[in-house]
Amino acid sequence: MTFRITGLEPGLFVHLSGLSDEALAARRARRVTATAKPGFPDRIGLRDAEVGESLVLVNHTHQAANTPYHASHAVFIAEASDTAYDRVDEVPEVLRVRPISLRAFSEAGDLVEADLAEGEAVEPAIRRLLSNPAAAYLHAHFAGPGCYAARVERA
Repeated sequence: MTFRITGLEPGLFVHLSGLSDEALAARRARRVTATAKPGFPDRIGLRDAEVGESLVLVNHTHQAANTPYHASHAVFIAEASDTAYDRVDEVPEVLRVRPISLRAFSEAGDLVEADLAEGEAVEPAIRRLLSNPAAAYLHAHFAGPGCYAARVERA
């Protein structure tokens, strides 16, 4: 079974570009500078930001379903990111270097199954979860902080 992994669409965050620190704070966001790599995963390009790179930390609703699983969390968006990661059968390095929580959701947005994976185990876990006919899509989360990382669907 083939799968597709996508990052967040940059257009969702263009309104934050170039804002002052005060204007970002008014939107419950803040500008941060990457101080380590890995450590600041950009959710648009699905890559770790380079040391010294500027990002915006902002709350993002990643599960908009009208169910108890409706969810949002803080995500890093690299200010220079202008193209969303979109690949078939390729797991980006940012999802291989950390423990990943994979959550399978139904078409209605209810959780149907979940798993933890790391490194080379991420791809087989994705394929196994997507083989569940009740799973419409997966969300990948960085397991430590619990932050949303990417969307995974059948290709």
